[in-house]
Amino acid sequence: MDAASLRDLVGYQDLASAGLTRRQFERLVEAEEYERIAPGQFVRSGATDDTTAAWMAIATKRPQATLCLLTALSIHDLTDEIPARSNIAIPRGAKPLTAWTAPIAWHHFDAATFDIGRAEHALPDGRAIGIYDPERTIIDLFRLRHEWGSDIAIDSPKRWLCVRKSSSSQLLVMADNFPKAKPALQNALEILL
Repeated sequence: MDAASLRDLVGYQDLASAGLTRRQFERLVEAEEYERIAPGQFVRSGATDDTTAAWMAIATKRPQATLCLLTALSIHDLTDEIPARSNIAIPRGAKPLTAWTAPIAWHHFDAATFDIGRAEHALPDGRAIGIYDPERTIIDLFRLRHEWGSDIAIDSPKRWLCVRKSSSSQLLVMADNFPKAKPALQNALEILL
């Protein structure tokens, strides 16, 4: 059995290339060399923290999964709040994935606007998960301010405007795709500028 040739994140489909049977791999799990993080997904023990392990499993099974809202805001350093759970968007109609290592809040976004402002966030083991850029994140917070509160929505463009590359006109052009968010965002920008 060649566990050394396995990557940090392993699915059952990876076992044959390493010359392992499912039963042999289950022995590695029992010996706590790997831990189960999602159905059919395992991570090498100690390879990464629980949240990153969950993101790795989600990125493998749901390639369109995208870090959004407070999670993306935190990664872009536009808030001091620490998310209690990972906010992950998937297109409407897609099914969420069960991740056992970290709490996930799934959000279903319109497929027609899903890829607007979507980039990639690097993960260990050469993987990546989608993440909304700062502009899309701010727009989503304004679009969903009834759920997230106006304080977070208004504070995010304040911080974003302090970044040298930020452009309120670019933000408003992107907001054209989200007509329910644009008026409130435009008002906030007028006050801030």
